Amino acid sequence: MKALTLAAIFAGLALPVSAQDNPMTGSETWDMISGAVLSDADAPADGAALFAVEAPYRAHDAATVPVEIRQVDDAAVIERATIVVDENPAPVAAEMTFGASMLPLDMELRVRVDRYSNVRVIAETADGVYMNGRFVKASGGCSAPATRDPELALASMGQMQLRSFDATTDPPDGRSEAQVMIRHPNYSGLQRDQITHLFIPAHFIDELTVWQGDEMLFTMTGGISISENPAFRFRYDDDGSPDLRIRAKDTEGNVFEQSLPKSTAS
Repeated sequence: MKALTLAAIFAGLALPVSAQDNPMTGSETWDMISGAVLSDADAPADGAALFAVEAPYRAHDAATVPVEIRQVDDAAVIERATIVVDENPAPVAAEMTFGASMLPLDMELRVRVDRYSNVRVIAETADGVYMNGRFVKASGGCSAPATRDPELALASMGQMQLRSFDATTDPPDGRSEAQVMIRHPNYSGLQRDQITHLFIPAHFIDELTVWQGDEMLFTMTGGISISENPAFRFRYDDDGSPDLRIRAKDTEGNVFEQSLPKSTAS
């Protein structure tokens, strides 16, 4: 009986934690920083009926934690969203705006998580401000060593790739799905050179805009919590234009801009 009980416990531990079982927890840090993060004086409303946030309860890699924002109320118009990692040295990971073709919103990005933390999304609509999020167990993401040699990372900095995906809805809803990836070390300022052991100065993409044709799909103002080699996967209404155009600027003033054909994305 004891062996069966232990087996059942371990089997339960092995099961993935669903979003419903992984709500945000109380956060003294959020109580301290919320006034600076929120532009509206009123506390945001519960956003669960408007959008869902998916993030792993226990992250496989603290330096690259996927966060998905998926709208559940298709009638709402989410104009902006702020992604916050409470316990990170710079909690605001990104501030984003969305064009009409991105709605209803279904988007994934990758963030660094420095300590066990709530990862929250604050969405703005014409009707108000809403918040939802998840608790993520991860540590060391902001100071984790870069995956590439610094010289190689700088040599390939700014290279871009566009991937497209088959329909993920059943039945298909006619929307397209793509992922934009940008080579950039996105140094947080908390990482050390593995040879000199000196801190590597912060150097990251702080502005990003993606268009299809002349239409803006989304913009991002980013901080040190966006992962190395930023990647954004999203669904959108394809207007028939041949390219997606991406423009990124980093904190050193480097500008990277490229048009990538949708038809040859892979």
